[in-house]
Amino acid sequence: MRYNTLGNTGLFVSELCLGTMTFGGDGALWSQIGTVQQAEADQIVASAIEAGINFIDTANVYSDGGSEVILGQSLRNLNIPRENVIIATKGFGESGTRGINSRGLSRHHLLDAAKASLARMQLDHIDLYQLHGFDPATPIEETLQALDLLVRQGHVRYVGVSNWAAWQIMKALGISERRDLPRFASLQAYYTIAGRDLEREIAPMLQSEGMGLMVWSPLAGGLLSGKYGRDRDAQAGSRRTTFDFPPVNVERAYNAIDTMRAIADTRRVSVAQIALAWLLHQTVVTSVIIGARRTDQLEDNIAATRVRLTPAELEALDKVSTMPSEYPGWMLERQGERRLQQLAAAHAR
Repeated sequence: MRYNTLGNTGLFVSELCLGTMTFGGDGALWSQIGTVQQAEADQIVASAIEAGINFIDTANVYSDGGSEVILGQSLRNLNIPRENVIIATKGFGESGTRGINSRGLSRHHLLDAAKASLARMQLDHIDLYQLHGFDPATPIEETLQALDLLVRQGHVRYVGVSNWAAWQIMKALGISERRDLPRFASLQAYYTIAGRDLEREIAPMLQSEGMGLMVWSPLAGGLLSGKYGRDRDAQAGSRRTTFDFPPVNVERAYNAIDTMRAIADTRRVSVAQIALAWLLHQTVVTSVIIGARRTDQLEDNIAATRVRLTPAELEALDKVSTMPSEYPGWMLERQGERRLQQLAAAHAR
């Protein structure tokens, strides 16, 4: 297990992060994702910690708060030293009591949501508190000031964001710098070999601004698990058969799966391990979030950290999964070609 700094901070997190969206299963939506209860959760958390994972992610909306409750109890049941684990959660959506102000990124909601998360997890602080979505009804300044208050009160140590566009993040970073407010350390976003949209605008922005990237749904909701393919159907009850998310270009995904399956067969590993290994080879990635319903699934995913893809394999995977060119990308590439050549020549000296 390797460890990376979380963006432009001194905090080291494991290259794999344990996702707990499968914990609980309360409600029609969450029961399709996972119904892991306390005893099973304890086993999963213990296996993750034993493998060297020190990073665990949850959210207030997962199973209507049930995921946070189970995670917090697991930490206690397993007697895990608090300083040895980095706990990340999120606020934005509704959890618990419903009301007109029980959602969004207002100061009113965020302060209540963060403290409710702390109570559910039985913790005195959240290591990484993330905005789970963009709120068009709340000024960004108000949201950032609320995060600043949580940091000053000691409830939160680092702040991050999830599912925002590049321009929204840049606007927030500018406000943070101007107003001397906490700066986003990381973005949690969807990124897979079957969905590389993030590479157009978001990935260059993250690298330019020194932000970390946490990848959610690295197997595209199970599509890249090896259960699916152009000529095979998933087993009954598989997550993707009941919850078709996130959306992907299926034909491009199947092309990638065909190539990954050939590499996996040669190496005698699972297709899922190749999909995860591809992400771990991307320089923009800080940590890949892996969730599991069973410990054997978790162990298979963890084994991806031992897969080192060759340059030829990476080239084949890149070629089969490359997105079509899009403006202004193709124009930037065309106009910048000569200057990039000059830059490369200067660095080669």
